[in-house]
Amino acid sequence: MPNIKSAKKRVRVTEKKTLINMAHKTALKTAIKKFEAAAKAGNKEEAQQLFNEAAKKLDQSVNRGILHKNNAARKKSQLALKLAKLA
Repeated sequence: MPNIKSAKKRVRVTEKKTLINMAHKTALKTAIKKFEAAAKAGNKEEAQQLFNEAAKKLDQSVNRGILHKNNAARKKSQLALKLAKLA
């Protein structure tokens, strides 16, 4: 446990940011799972809409520093391939 005042503050700030990042990651994973469920069911229109939402969440995660840009690009590419296979 830190003794210095600034170090104590860093611990508090890090805990808050960790909770926020975990919430964003959870929302991202949920969006991806919803898209994959729609794609597996073969519902192209719903899958297209959910793909757009998942892609948006991926881009937001990159801007927030939660994901690396190449990681998000790879995930978007994989989702786009699944969407294209529905056609």
